[in-house]
Amino acid sequence: MIGSLHPYILLILGVNMAQLGGQEEKEKTTALKDLLSRIDLDELMKKDEPPLNFPKTLEEFEYAFNEKGQLRHIKTGEPFVFNYREDLHRWNQKRYEALGEIVTQYVYELLEKECNMTKEILPVDATAEEPKSFIFLSRDALSNPDRLLVLIQGSGVVRAGQWSRRLIINEDLDSGTQIPFIRRAVEEGHGVMVLNPNENYLEVEKPGAPAQPSPDSSDEPAEKRERKDERESRRRRDFYEKYRNPQKERETEQIPIRDNSSPEEHAIYVWDNFISKSAAKKIFFVAHSYGGLSFVELMIQREAEVKNRVCAVAMTDSVHNLWHQEAGKSILEWMQEHCCNWVSSAEPLDTPVETMLPDCPRVSAGTERHELTSWKSFHSIFKFLSAALEGQNWDAKPTTTVTTRSSNRIKHEEI
Repeated sequence: MIGSLHPYILLILGVNMAQLGGQEEKEKTTALKDLLSRIDLDELMKKDEPPLNFPKTLEEFEYAFNEKGQLRHIKTGEPFVFNYREDLHRWNQKRYEALGEIVTQYVYELLEKECNMTKEILPVDATAEEPKSFIFLSRDALSNPDRLLVLIQGSGVVRAGQWSRRLIINEDLDSGTQIPFIRRAVEEGHGVMVLNPNENYLEVEKPGAPAQPSPDSSDEPAEKRERKDERESRRRRDFYEKYRNPQKERETEQIPIRDNSSPEEHAIYVWDNFISKSAAKKIFFVAHSYGGLSFVELMIQREAEVKNRVCAVAMTDSVHNLWHQEAGKSILEWMQEHCCNWVSSAEPLDTPVETMLPDCPRVSAGTERHELTSWKSFHSIFKFLSAALEGQNWDAKPTTTVTTRSSNRIKHEEI
């Protein structure tokens, strides 16, 4: 019986069985490598995902904005559906992004046709060949002798005239665009400038790289070739399991727009070439999220000019940080007197909110959703601007202040 065998014999049997097991695993690995070598994974993956070719217009998408400014399917009347294809998140995301680009152009048309704004090309002395950006100006933006309102959105995919692409697509144009702010400002006698801080570069397709001849590996030792083949097979297999078939997309490179290659640089450039040259005696800003950071950077770079011209700044969930941005004490004191930040909070609208970094008064925007803070505080913002215009102090609700750190979190913009 096995139990009565000498321990030494048992040891030999155990080693032989382990070797047989290892050989079996090796044979399985070899068979898998052989199978993978005969499968074109790139082609297999493409079969599992539809082509990344999407409509170019809202009509081709079969969507339209109704009388309430809501995006609806023209046949079913249903809101936009992100998960159009089950288990194909990447394809659905690309479809969403394609629709987002159409929405951007749609908003541009609204700014020109319904808000009577004109497009101004940046840089102002751009040549025909170089990359360009633009901003939008009301007809009296530069000539209005009394007041000028400047709108700056946050970071990410949002472009001129937008607060949030997600809100435009899933909610409505009022909450997601700056159009209500533009109309209200014009009604109250403001000239208006709409900045475009995220249009920082021109994306062009890279020329195809010449095919490289495969190195002749016939002189490599067999063991080395085997290890290389195994690594390559594992790489291809892992790639497939992780991404489930991404089609190869075109390779692009980004050519920066001169003097406008970042949101901060853009804000300073527009100040130097447009805002500072306007006739308005009093200038106001509404700055959302990263737009607040860009305004603070503008103050740091043009402090005396900004203090001399800017009357008030309404921020919505701004992510600025005076300490990280190394703003001086004089800027801190000016912001405490001339700025107010409506932050995401569960508290009622205009409830004072204390923070660990008291750089300027902060009040609740009446919502915990970052992207909704501008729209939810719309009426309060214009009360604040009107009070500043008349030289009066704007008072938030006389409610017990609530300490929170929510407004200090870095918010990631649109998806």
